Amino acid sequence: MTLPLLATKSLTVALGHRIFCRALDLTVPPGRLIAVLGPNGAGKTLLLHTLAGLRPPTGGTLLLEGRPYAAWSGDEAARCRGLLTQQQSDFFDSSVLETALIGRHPHLGRWGWESAHDLKIARSALIATGLEGLETRSVLSLSGGERQRVALAALLAQQPRLFLLDEPLNHLDLHYQMAMLDLFKRLTSEQRSIVLVMHDLNLAARYADELLLLDGRGSASFGTVDTVLESGDLNRAFGHPLRSFRVDGRSIYLPE
Repeated sequence: MTLPLLATKSLTVALGHRIFCRALDLTVPPGRLIAVLGPNGAGKTLLLHTLAGLRPPTGGTLLLEGRPYAAWSGDEAARCRGLLTQQQSDFFDSSVLETALIGRHPHLGRWGWESAHDLKIARSALIATGLEGLETRSVLSLSGGERQRVALAALLAQQPRLFLLDEPLNHLDLHYQMAMLDLFKRLTSEQRSIVLVMHDLNLAARYADELLLLDGRGSASFGTVDTVLESGDLNRAFGHPLRSFRVDGRSIYLPE
């Protein structure tokens, strides 16, 4: 029996006296893409950081491949799950290739150095994110969209089985939004899973297998795309009525 990459039981996430997510049961098997939706301030980033093991849950259980984070070493956990944060900070100058190679650190020993194999993986990740030819560029000279794709390339080079992505489409133009979403779907065909925070309801409906909706008041709805989008929870979560239209066999959601 294949263990889920991530599983929660009655997970509660809170900060101070405010509860962002209450009693969440979530299972992420291999090969799934789950989009996390919700209004600003609903706790999407807080939840993602909890799922990544960066902070303990307020209540409930959280298992990575059947084990709590306390049972994993740091490098071992990083080989299983990778996290893309919402903002990328560059305190020192480095090249695009050097930055992508950061993703290989969990695979190296304490005093290890990148091998030709690691360089090949990093360069393949740069190609996958449309950054070929920019290996020697300084990350400080990149546009916001280019820097975001370097961060995605570093995560690809890390080769986790579970990707936790906080707004990975930030700063990307339409072409690269679609290209990265297509890339995420290809990763699921390799039995890797993606949990990503996003704001575009229509792209979520097009690419996700399941949706997790946080309403900002402590409630969470998890289920298939049609179940969550047609439940009426979206209207309540975002505080604005939405209408759905069928276009070429797909549902499109627009504000009234």
